[in-house]
Amino acid sequence: MKASDFDKKFDEGNEDIFDNLDLSRVRRFHEKQKRVNVDFPIAIVEAIDEFASLVGVTRQSLIKVWIAERLQEEKLQKSHLALGAMRQFQQNQTGEGAVKQLNIED
Repeated sequence: MKASDFDKKFDEGNEDIFDNLDLSRVRRFHEKQKRVNVDFPIAIVEAIDEFASLVGVTRQSLIKVWIAERLQEEKLQKSHLALGAMRQFQQNQTGEGAVKQLNIED
């Protein structure tokens, strides 16, 4: 199957794309797993299941991807905040960006 055909099949979401993948070579690189139980309201589970079926993945896979993406966003946001704080600190130490007082004589 051509990549363009695979992409089209995925984008349309009408068929399960996993039938076209060779999962025999998929590996997790020494990644330990830990089971975590989370309770969700039924409406949320149903919404997750509906979205998961649209993109052709399992509920668990979708939740893992969403959480991983959110953690990455939070980490990036925190690093930007830390970088901003570091720059502010450096400016305060060197006097850059400091407000200068003007002495105005009458």
